[in-house]
Amino acid sequence: MSPLRPERAPQWLRPLLQAARDVDAATLSLHRIPAPADGRRAAVLVLFGEDAAHGPDVLLMERAGSLRDHPGQVAFPGGGADPTDADPVHTALREAEEETGLLPAGVQPLALLPELFIPPSGFVVTPVLAHWATPSAVRAVDARETAAVLRVPLAALADPNNRIRVRHPSGYVGPAFLVAGLLVWGFTGGILSALLDLGGWAQPWDPNRTLGLNEAWARARAGRREVAGQ
Repeated sequence: MSPLRPERAPQWLRPLLQAARDVDAATLSLHRIPAPADGRRAAVLVLFGEDAAHGPDVLLMERAGSLRDHPGQVAFPGGGADPTDADPVHTALREAEEETGLLPAGVQPLALLPELFIPPSGFVVTPVLAHWATPSAVRAVDARETAAVLRVPLAALADPNNRIRVRHPSGYVGPAFLVAGLLVWGFTGGILSALLDLGGWAQPWDPNRTLGLNEAWARARAGRREVAGQ
């Protein structure tokens, strides 16, 4: 197992790490389906950094709109495990480097969250909490797969004005965010919502503010036009 060094976390991240020690999969995922032993293994990098202009942030990426699976969705860097990967930390860092160009040497892995089963894809995903001790430049390495890579401030995610719930046509309803002209929902939205609570960053918001998925996408596109016009 790659070394996890929670003692190297900055002070503002330590409440999250303390709370994450006892968190279970049901707190992080609305699916509440146990991870099957034979599921396809994957890992995502939940990378927290700091910026002088906006404070603590998290690294996210927007999938290309032309992809067959989950086009335009916002996700953490990550993907399926390769046979040569030593462990979930190796998988998460390798995938993040391939997708965003970040330098793994500047990333300090801190903790692993419980395995989460994603029924639509069949993946069993391990989120890797990490601190961006030495940030490096990031970008969409392959435009065929990634539309954008961005650092989203935790303050923007915690802002009650940016928080909604999304109703999928299947009946699924879950937490979501409208930030930076993006709609963050599904697996990523659920993880971020839980981490805001666990880290003590969440602010009171109206969980009754629920939008259908199509309307939520329309709001995100309108927000993007506003951002582009500034």
